[in-house]
Amino acid sequence: MDSHALRLFLSLADNLHFGKTSREQHVSPSALSRSIKQLEDELGAPLFLRDNRSVRLTREGQQFREYASEVMNGWQAIRQTFKQDQLILHGELSLYCSVTASYSFLYDILSSFRQDYPRIEMKLHTGDPAKAVERVQEGLEDLAIGARPDSVPAGVAFQSIARSALCFIGPLSPQLLTEEQLKHPGTDTWKDVPMILSEEGLARTRTDRWLKNHNIKPRIYAQVSGNEAIVSMVSLGFGIGVVPQIVLDNSPLTARIRIYDIQPPLTAYDIGLFALEKRLKDPLINAFWNRQR
Repeated sequence: MDSHALRLFLSLADNLHFGKTSREQHVSPSALSRSIKQLEDELGAPLFLRDNRSVRLTREGQQFREYASEVMNGWQAIRQTFKQDQLILHGELSLYCSVTASYSFLYDILSSFRQDYPRIEMKLHTGDPAKAVERVQEGLEDLAIGARPDSVPAGVAFQSIARSALCFIGPLSPQLLTEEQLKHPGTDTWKDVPMILSEEGLARTRTDRWLKNHNIKPRIYAQVSGNEAIVSMVSLGFGIGVVPQIVLDNSPLTARIRIYDIQPPLTAYDIGLFALEKRLKDPLINAFWNRQR
């Protein structure tokens, strides 16, 4: 039972005519009939007596009409209250994310939020995504976008936005991994493969775990901060690396790298928003956390 169904019922209760009601509410007569039938099934009682000539409210229908009117009046009142709250809210929110995340998610997230809360100013800081949770915990940011760690720290709230595969990549030329190395990763086959890895963070943790599971002691050519730097060095032929798919989706160097199909794949990223649980009651943070999605 939702507000739309109640609105259709009240209109029919006023008009006592399916054709007129369907025209006023911009629904087909069959859709109107289904909605009324669903209400009657949920309530376990007939709301209307209808035949080929007339439509009348039953005793139960009259009682339900009073209830539906109260609910819809309350609904309109609370909606109006929320609209007023949106106009009143003002202030500043800080948001931390990687450059890639700013390309991938910020437009969709901020466009509707800015329309609903035009007086809330957003301060955007970009940097290494591995620092997302840390910056929220240290109180440097109100919110951050990053990949969900295997275990979310106590006191930190997480809201999922999207998922992204974690990919092994190499240069288009030269070919650094043969078919044999791809099919049978191990100590002997990978011992001379140069790797460019993140200094820290979830990608590094999952890559290290994968290497350990395959008994591979990596030949690390470089450890860098930031996925974009990994893609750049890989495209130049310095080694293979591991980055999220969303980085490749937004990289100008995609045509210069190849994605390796290595099985089993690394565990995908669950990307989302972080905030301190105790700060979710803050009106500005709460408004962003519960924005239209």
